[in-house]
Amino acid sequence: MIFRQLFDPASSTYTYLLGDAASGEALLIDPVYEQVPRDLSLVQELGLKLVATLDTHVHADHVTGAWRLRERSGCEIALAAVVGAEGVNRALRHGDRVTFGKRHLDVRATPGHTSGCLTYVLDDRSMAFTGDSLLIRGCGRTDFQGGSPEQLFASAREQILSLPDDCLLYPAHDYRGITVTSVAEERRFNPRLGGDVDIGDFVGYMNNLNLPHPKLMAVAVPANLRCGKPDGEAPAHETPEWAPLTLRFSGVWEIEPMALLEHGHEWQIVDVREAPEFIDCLGHLPDAKLVPLSQLMARIDELDRERPVVAVCRSGVRSAQASVLLGKAGFAQVANLAGGMLRWRAEGLPVASDTAG
Repeated sequence: MIFRQLFDPASSTYTYLLGDAASGEALLIDPVYEQVPRDLSLVQELGLKLVATLDTHVHADHVTGAWRLRERSGCEIALAAVVGAEGVNRALRHGDRVTFGKRHLDVRATPGHTSGCLTYVLDDRSMAFTGDSLLIRGCGRTDFQGGSPEQLFASAREQILSLPDDCLLYPAHDYRGITVTSVAEERRFNPRLGGDVDIGDFVGYMNNLNLPHPKLMAVAVPANLRCGKPDGEAPAHETPEWAPLTLRFSGVWEIEPMALLEHGHEWQIVDVREAPEFIDCLGHLPDAKLVPLSQLMARIDELDRERPVVAVCRSGVRSAQASVLLGKAGFAQVANLAGGMLRWRAEGLPVASDTAG
């Protein structure tokens, strides 16, 4: 099985990608709206097909990426039936099963943090995705969205901590950067739910947390009840319109050689190799301007900030770094030539090799 744990620093949210290597089918658990381009890039680079998104609950601290992912990939949206959210393809209930290829997740209702919390347990019970029902050495609050300390205590003890000792538990959030725990650890060390804690201890503790409400609650909860669909007109497509580009998981936009050949005369082509490489056996693009990476920031004013820039190097590595630097310098339309001059020459496209300039 393919497994990746992804992180959104703004909300301290973990998103999980699970893929069946044989079929290529994949799921995303708890996607974040702003991270959709990142997530789709990873799915594409791993050669997977996203078949569904699953949210563990209606989050109050970020907007789900479910609707945006469905718009881009055609995947289904799965969420707890009790929530009654708009646009759900599959309303999940306790005991349901969500399949991806030959693998599946079992759905367990774990209300208490909110009324619609679900925990997803991998078929072999080696992993479970607990949302906020059980955090690492903690648990979600119980004072809004239909929360109940009595329900959460029962959910955690009966549906999560009843799993095998070595089952790894992955929460929706962690604010310290801790990534994973286990059933055995939480049974022993969780100060709210482990050890000899009984329901009276737990309810007394939870009812006296006195926490402020999440800052984004008024925005996030209504949006998540629409599966992340914007209220009113949907925003413009996030893919740049000035060229046919692909976003890599590294965060760099790339352009294919043929697309650059067709439209390159409209843009600034910046070759960031050193001067001897510009006229070596690989040659250079006919309209390219030589600005070595080592000089790029010192010569940044030689470039027109209003025109798109395509960075080029031997293999695409140095030019990827140049793309990042240009973006940080305020250039809004920047792309990297995929594969660099090696790829350009391999595809038999025209080059120049006269003199540097």
